[in-house]
Amino acid sequence: MRKIVEITDDSGAVVAPDWFAKAEGVHRQLRTALPSAYAEKMKRVFSGGGRMCVAVEGADVAGVAVYRVYENTFQGRQLYVDDLVTNERQRSSGVGRALLSYLEQKARAANLENLALDSGTQRQQAHKFYFREGMVVTAFHFGKRLK
Repeated sequence: MRKIVEITDDSGAVVAPDWFAKAEGVHRQLRTALPSAYAEKMKRVFSGGGRMCVAVEGADVAGVAVYRVYENTFQGRQLYVDDLVTNERQRSSGVGRALLSYLEQKARAANLENLALDSGTQRQQAHKFYFREGMVVTAFHFGKRLK
């Protein structure tokens, strides 16, 4: 049976340390450049407003979502998804849909105006998934690497 577990509380404190430790391997499937000091990196992300939840199946983490709530001038108050990843062994089994649905419900309950995420241009399979889930392209994201 699948359930969603919040790893952080509203202040960004890790409240489910065992699940947090299990999430690292799945998270690294998407973010391969995360530093070896994963816990320290994520605690900085959490102190900057990031939050984490995981999809759990039995004793395993099936998926990870890192998200934040903030307001900007373009989209108003929104829930922004930094990372959404399903364990590669469980792709196309509904894990991503469950996480995205959970985040949408969370955003609606908080009366937010938007649910948003960025997806790398090379991730065509992910784009197909987002389109199936009712998401649309609303902007191009530009960046310039400084380091």
